Amino acid sequence: MQSALKATSRPDPAIDRDWWRGAVIYQIYPRSYQDSNDDGIGDLKGIVQRLPYIASLGVDAIWISPFFKSPMKDFGYDVSDYCDVDPMFGTLTDFDALVTEAHRLGLKVMIDEVLSHTADIHPWFKESRSSRNNAKADWYVWADAKPDGTPPNNWLSIFGGSAWQWDTSRQQYYMHNFLAEQPDLNFHNGEVQDALLDITRFWLERGVDGFRLDTINFYFHSLGLEDNPPLPPEQRNDQTAPAVNPYNYQDHIYDKSRPENLGFLERFRALLDEYPAQAAVGEVGDSQRGLEVVAAYTADGKRVHMCYSFDFLAPEKISAAKVRAVLEAFGRVASDGWSCWAFSNHDVMRVASRWAANEADPTAYLKVISALLMSLRGSVCIYQGEELGLGEAELKFEDLQDPYGIRFWPEFKGRDGCRTPMVWDAAAKNGGFSTAKPWLPVPGKHLSQAVNVQQGDTSSLLEHYRRFLAFRRQHPALAKGDIDFIESDGDTVAFTRREGNERIVCAFNLGSKPAEVDLGKGALQPLPGHGFSGQTGNGPVRLGGYGAWFGRID
Repeated sequence: MQSALKATSRPDPAIDRDWWRGAVIYQIYPRSYQDSNDDGIGDLKGIVQRLPYIASLGVDAIWISPFFKSPMKDFGYDVSDYCDVDPMFGTLTDFDALVTEAHRLGLKVMIDEVLSHTADIHPWFKESRSSRNNAKADWYVWADAKPDGTPPNNWLSIFGGSAWQWDTSRQQYYMHNFLAEQPDLNFHNGEVQDALLDITRFWLERGVDGFRLDTINFYFHSLGLEDNPPLPPEQRNDQTAPAVNPYNYQDHIYDKSRPENLGFLERFRALLDEYPAQAAVGEVGDSQRGLEVVAAYTADGKRVHMCYSFDFLAPEKISAAKVRAVLEAFGRVASDGWSCWAFSNHDVMRVASRWAANEADPTAYLKVISALLMSLRGSVCIYQGEELGLGEAELKFEDLQDPYGIRFWPEFKGRDGCRTPMVWDAAAKNGGFSTAKPWLPVPGKHLSQAVNVQQGDTSSLLEHYRRFLAFRRQHPALAKGDIDFIESDGDTVAFTRREGNERIVCAFNLGSKPAEVDLGKGALQPLPGHGFSGQTGNGPVRLGGYGAWFGRID
C-alpha cells in the first residue's frame, strides 16, 4: 500500500471541486437494497442492478453503508479488513464495476469509513492485545484497572454499560464506545493515523468520490482519562442515544469531541485535496454541542467539507420554529461551514412514522417537509425508501438482529425497523428484494408503497421526489445559495435563497390548515415545476394545508 504522505495525482482546475456543496446524496444500506444471488442479503451487484432507478431520481451521489470484511456484530460497522469486500456483499471487482456504472450514469460514489474503531478480530487488535510491549501495543486505548479492579473511569458505551472491557491477556481494560467487540483505536498514536490515511488512499485510488465518516467526533479521547461530569436532568436529550440509555446522564467532554481531532482532520483533508474533487461528510454525535462541533470540523476549508448532526434526526418533531432556530444557529456558529441535512438514516426511526403518522394527510405532509429539506442551505441526504414514504417496520423480538435493540427492548426497539428491505414490486416475492428469506422481514404494509406502484403516478411521493429534484436542479440558488429568513408565524416557514443574480422566495406550511405568509410588496414571479399550488399578489402568499410556494424576485 502506498504511503499516505505521497501524492499520486494533481487536481484538474477544470473539474468542479465544489460538486458536494448543495449535493443530494442517496444513502444505500447494502444489506437491504437488492439481493442478486438469492441468499436473502443485499449485495454490490444488486446495487448495480438498481443504479438506473437511483439516477432517475435526480440525485447527485450515493453513499453506501459499510461493505467491508466484518464479523457483522454491528452489521459492517465492525471492520476486520478495511481494504476488502465482505464475501456476503461480493468482491473488489464487483465494487469497481459499481463505481464504473455509477459514473457512467452521472452519480458520484461515497463510501462509509469507520475509522474510530475496528472489529475485535482485526489483525491490529489481535496483535495489540497479545502483550503490553508488541509493535501495536499502543494502537488501541488501553488502561489499568483502579486499585479495586473496577474500570479506569465512568465513561459509558452508547450500546449500554461501561465503555471499558477487561482483557485477560494484557490484564488491562480497553475502551469501546459501542460494542465490546468494537475496540477504539488510539488516534494519539501517529502510526494509527498513518495507517488509516493509507486505507483512505486505497479507496481514493479505486475511484471513490468521497467518504461518509462514521462517528467523526469519537476519534480522540482525553489522555487524562478524567471522569465525565454528570449532566443535569434538564439538559438531557435523546438526540444521540435513546432516552432510556444512561449515556445521556453524562456530559461527554472527555471521551469524545476533543480538540486534538482537528489536527487529524486537517491531515485527512490534505489527502483528499490531492485528488480532483473528492469530498467527505462527517457524522457528529454530540447532544450538547453538535452545531459547535460541526462548525469546528468544517471551518476554513481545512478539515472535512461538511458534517451532519442529529438536529433533524432526533425524535422531536420538526416545526417551523425549530427549522429557523437550527439554520440560524448554524449560520452564527459556522458562517463559513457547510452542513448536510437529513430527516432519516439507518440509525433512526423512519420519518414517516416518527413525524408523519398522526398527520391528517401523511403523504402530503411528507411531500412538504421533503421539499423543505431540499430547499434549506446545505447538502441533503435521502435514506433509501424515504422517497417511497416507508414507515418503521414493527418487528417481533425474535426477528431482531440489532444488538442495540435487543439490549434495550422493549422501550427502545433498536434500528432494525428502519433497515428492512427495499420494496420494488408489490406482486413479487418479498417485494422484489429477494426470492430467499430476507435477513429482516419485508412488512406487508410496505408492498402497497413499492416502486412499481408509485412509478408514473404523478400524485405519488416517489414522483414528487423526482419532480422536486428536477426543479431544484433548475435553480442553483436552492443548492448553493445563501439563506435569509422571512418573518412568519404558526406552522409557516419562509426564506429567500440567493446565488449570483438569482433570488428565490420559498414558503412552506407544515400544518394541515390553510395559512398565509406576508412576503412584502416586492414583485414576485411564481416559479413552475415544483408540484405545489399557492396564490400571491402584492402581499401575503396563501398556502393550503401542507402547501408550499416558490417565486423569483425580479
